[in-house]
Amino acid sequence: MSATKSAAAEQTTMQITGMTCAACANRIEKGLKKIEGVEDANVNFALERASVTYDPNLVDLPTMEQQIEKLGYGTLKDTIDLQITGMTCAACATRIEKGLNKMAGVTKANVNLALETARVEYNPASVSVSDMQKKVEQLGYKATAKSEVADPEEHRRHEVRRQKRSLWISAILSFPLLWSMVAHFSFMSWIWSPAIIMNPWFQLALATPVQFYIGWRFYEGSYKALRNKSANMDVLIALGTSAAYFYSIYLTLEWMGQSVSEPPAMYYEVSSILITLVLLGKLFEILAKGRTSEAIKKLMGLQAKTALVVRDGQEIAIPVEEVVAGDIVLVKPGEKVPVDGEVVEGSSAVDESMLTGESIPVDKRNGDHVIGATINKNGMLRVKATKVGKETALAQIIKVVEEAQGSKAPIQRVADVISGIFVPIVVGIAVVVSLLWYFVIKPGEFANALEIGIAILVIACPCALGLATPTSIMAGSGRAAELGVLFKGGEHLEGTHKINAIILDKTGTVTKGKPELTDVVDVTGNEAALLRLVGAAEKNSEHPLAEAIVSGILDKGIELPGTEQFEAVPGFGIRAVVEGKEVLAGTRKLMAQYNVAVAGALAMMEELEQAGKTAMLIAVDGQYAGLVAVADTIKETSAEAVARLKQMGIQVIMITGDNKRTAEAIAKQVGIEHVLAEVLPEGKADEVKKLQAQGMTVAMVGDGINDAPALAMADIGMAVGTGTDVAMEAADVTLMRGDLNSIPDAIYMSRKTMTNIRQNLFWALAYNSIGIPIAAIGLLAPWVAGAAMALSSVSVVLNALRLQRVKV
Repeated sequence: MSATKSAAAEQTTMQITGMTCAACANRIEKGLKKIEGVEDANVNFALERASVTYDPNLVDLPTMEQQIEKLGYGTLKDTIDLQITGMTCAACATRIEKGLNKMAGVTKANVNLALETARVEYNPASVSVSDMQKKVEQLGYKATAKSEVADPEEHRRHEVRRQKRSLWISAILSFPLLWSMVAHFSFMSWIWSPAIIMNPWFQLALATPVQFYIGWRFYEGSYKALRNKSANMDVLIALGTSAAYFYSIYLTLEWMGQSVSEPPAMYYEVSSILITLVLLGKLFEILAKGRTSEAIKKLMGLQAKTALVVRDGQEIAIPVEEVVAGDIVLVKPGEKVPVDGEVVEGSSAVDESMLTGESIPVDKRNGDHVIGATINKNGMLRVKATKVGKETALAQIIKVVEEAQGSKAPIQRVADVISGIFVPIVVGIAVVVSLLWYFVIKPGEFANALEIGIAILVIACPCALGLATPTSIMAGSGRAAELGVLFKGGEHLEGTHKINAIILDKTGTVTKGKPELTDVVDVTGNEAALLRLVGAAEKNSEHPLAEAIVSGILDKGIELPGTEQFEAVPGFGIRAVVEGKEVLAGTRKLMAQYNVAVAGALAMMEELEQAGKTAMLIAVDGQYAGLVAVADTIKETSAEAVARLKQMGIQVIMITGDNKRTAEAIAKQVGIEHVLAEVLPEGKADEVKKLQAQGMTVAMVGDGINDAPALAMADIGMAVGTGTDVAMEAADVTLMRGDLNSIPDAIYMSRKTMTNIRQNLFWALAYNSIGIPIAAIGLLAPWVAGAAMALSSVSVVLNALRLQRVKV
């Protein structure tokens, strides 16, 4: 490590989280200094901030952040969505992305050409949003924080209006030029053409506003790109049209000097028609891209617009955005529930199909939770708002879909690499081919060489390449959301199609997760007293089986006392102290751990387990006191979903902490052959690792807190949306409907999306790969090349839109 600051050294500041004392600061400081390339590091415990001097050629910010995380701490990072204007092709998106990623303090930047957005993850202590906006402006574009964009849809409508206006002007001015071009074809000699449209000065008068008023955007874009030592679609269009336009001026002046009455063939129409076709293609592209976000529009359309709240004893209607947590909201029959909340008065049935897919309304009464955008069917409800604005379930769903649509799939890196180098290569090819035609193939025929060069420049625009992946991701993730499947990012949408093994958690995933108390065996002679102790102990547990036991005991009219001590023993059961007595409830292993003799109960326990019930042994003060059994019913669609997964060639495994007999009884009913029973929570992640070690691509499906480690370990973690927030946070895919059929739906949508992306990439590359050689041998007129280029972008977007009509 260098003691003095090197010439290339840069300095950055990181906000640290998780420090508790000065020793933490010293530990982080030492850890950072050990990294090669870090010249100095100072960690301020009071400010919770690290100042690091480093050589950017040897180390980057993500590496330093990873080191801090390895040491057990975190770094404060923010994410901002920027609306980008001025992009015309994939090369623009690539350049902005590279520029943002090079900024000190930026961890990751993704630019989406289809959405015209940039999502930037950054360290707010090192870089600000205004710094990023300035960087984008330096590159020749404009960036606005999406939160500051009044209405993104209005922005798109404005762009459509602007594009239509430019197209109409360009088309009207270009039509006489097209007429003159057609009149030059020998097989079209029968078409009458006024003498004036053949006049070079008249053609110049028509072509000039198209070239420099309508086409100014291409010159502006070219200047900005070249100023930043890059090239994009604007460069190709500006080069091609300018060559045709200025060569035509040269011919016009030459014709004047020769005083010949018959003017030669001009090329004004080439430049004007090219610009018109490019504008037409861009208009179709904008209109088609607008349709890729239909899913977001549908989700936003579900939201209630107003809410009837009680304030100061008065009922007032206010915009839903103004509802605050704690407000009492009145929901009349037939109205949408405006926000997430808790029923405080009234009873009704609520249609939750928009979220769960379940068509039967759910009864709601005091204490029950309701979700915003669901529909109140028949009774009046008074609801206390608990989650409003961006915290509501629907807002979170919209956020996940937006993030997925704005993210990149790994396959897009191929397109990014190609588009980054494509334009300079194409310019080189066009120059070389034109020179070959002028000096070798048809010596001295400059006009012919120029036409061929223009055709190559135009046909090779990489617009379609940049749209190939993001449009498919947008359409695929949007359609998946309509089916109740939320992919958290493009990488997960891509990764899901590779799955060949699925591990299903039993309780709450294969089964309904709402078991009922079915059997009580008491050996103490006082069943009520035993259940009183068991219920008091179990009411502290969040496990679904515990809830079933407590609910069953309460239904018997038994009151439950308080608990003096409680301890959950994961995978084994519970230990509690109730009214001075030690109560144990759980598995054989729990009893063995506390040396409780239960040999006499094992035959009854096995009998219950063979019937598919879960039996728990009870001990009081170290003595066996009896057992309780609960049964969990299988979801109606579990067997169908397992059959579909098998048809897709996927190995299905069920995992549970339950005993082997009960697990196998459940598995047999749904058609699962592979069962992993009596697995502790930490063991679930180990089972995932074992399958991965065999070369399998593993998906884990679960709904509980104890599934979170396995969900994170799996190649793809799928959380059942009816489960816990922790499980959903750890997962890559959320199945909102709690229906196992959503698993094959997710895999099917991933496979269809990846097929669609490959089709798009193939056709995008095929247009260029086939078009360039055809243009190079002189078989492609410039205006045909322009039409083909416009068609390539539109066809890619239209192909992606097919995903919105996928049936599962």
